[in-house]
Amino acid sequence: MSKRKISQTEKRVLEKLIFPEKYQDILEETGLLHGELRDDLINLLSFGFIEAYERSGNKISLTSFYDTDNLQDFTFQATSKGLGEIKSH
Repeated sequence: MSKRKISQTEKRVLEKLIFPEKYQDILEETGLLHGELRDDLINLLSFGFIEAYERSGNKISLTSFYDTDNLQDFTFQATSKGLGEIKSH
């Protein structure tokens, strides 16, 4: 099985997600366009490098159901697999 190499922008996003971050914060900190960030988040989610969380008041909880058209409603954090990916590059 060939290992997929993550793009520079995906790596930039991943590096911002050591702690849970809201979509808007990731957008501002990476300087990516909305469409670029959306694509990178979807790729990182599908490869298991990050997880999506729903925010309810002050609590966030892991969700496996996220709306790709409304990623701005979610919070994201790197998984141990994703953190390992940062270290390997």
